[in-house]
Amino acid sequence: MFRHATVAALALVSLAACQSEQPQPAASEKASSAVIDPMASRDPAPGEPGEKEDVARPVMQAQVVLERLGFAPGVIDGKEGLSTRNALEGYQQANGLPVTGKFDPATMTSLGRWSNIPATRVVTIPEDFARGPFAPLPKDPAAQAKLPTLGYASFEEKLAERFHTTPEVLRALNAAAAPQPTGASQAAEPSPAIYAAGQKLRVPNVGADSFDAATVENKEWAATLVSLGVGTSQPKATRIVVSKRAGTLKVFDEADKLVALFTVTTGSAKDPLPLGDWKINGKSYNPQFSYDASLFWDVPDSKGEHLLPPGPNGPVGVVWIDLSKEHYGIHGTPEPQTIGRAESHGCVRLTNWDAARLAQMVSGSTKVSFVS
Repeated sequence: MFRHATVAALALVSLAACQSEQPQPAASEKASSAVIDPMASRDPAPGEPGEKEDVARPVMQAQVVLERLGFAPGVIDGKEGLSTRNALEGYQQANGLPVTGKFDPATMTSLGRWSNIPATRVVTIPEDFARGPFAPLPKDPAAQAKLPTLGYASFEEKLAERFHTTPEVLRALNAAAAPQPTGASQAAEPSPAIYAAGQKLRVPNVGADSFDAATVENKEWAATLVSLGVGTSQPKATRIVVSKRAGTLKVFDEADKLVALFTVTTGSAKDPLPLGDWKINGKSYNPQFSYDASLFWDVPDSKGEHLLPPGPNGPVGVVWIDLSKEHYGIHGTPEPQTIGRAESHGCVRLTNWDAARLAQMVSGSTKVSFVS
């Protein structure tokens, strides 16, 4: 059940230990079925060859396949890190394999069914996707509150988020596209790469989910999904389980089969995850954020209270999934590389693209359990 008996999005979000306010009715508008993603991946049929790679990237290829199957490796970077191990464990559990979190022979044989899906592909940047504005965001919340949106700081950041990776990985895949000033110190902070509409770019091969805009009741949310390379066709979650120890969120379907797993950040010693069983009150797409410095132990009260605009670089990212535990929710983040590696203020935090995908899975009937 949605609070206030409405299925409209929650219009305002704040944090105390991730404090959420009462949901406010928001206008709902059917998205046009004409919304398309010209950079979407199109997988080859079984047995058909995929797009030719410039070099072999076996770990990145496995990450791409795991994400296709719902077992999210977080940032697609070609490295065997924490999120990739979690994704492997989820895939192994779901497929009756020994749960090792490693690319062992049994797992590689199982994943071999999708060996024709390449790790990367080449896209042409569409003109509308390259449209800004892009500008570094001020750190002070009072200054942020004056902005129309907490958007991407650079086009490079937007591209990285679209392809579920980092600017550094994009630069490595496109070394010639990121020239540095002559004589720049190796120790200096690298300048953003220069990308432009019409440019061909090699990117991680993410974003093969089907997209039906007619099923999305908010055109801005449809645009967000397209911008993040997230499809509308997702498994339906009957229950989700967040593990504090493992730092994972598992999704189970009606048959109680594990169908998805995400690495998450779940709180801190000062703002611990509230263990127990909860309900989902509603979902707020592209939410505003009610900032109150007095509610944060690590922020001076002098920072005051401010209503921050929506945007992918807002404190809760692109979506807030409101829980029956007052002031707590599941949400995105402006810092995807920190998921599973940094503390939160008690809420469950995912990358923006994983949070968006999860939002397409859950509903008011989904059961939520936070376990130790």
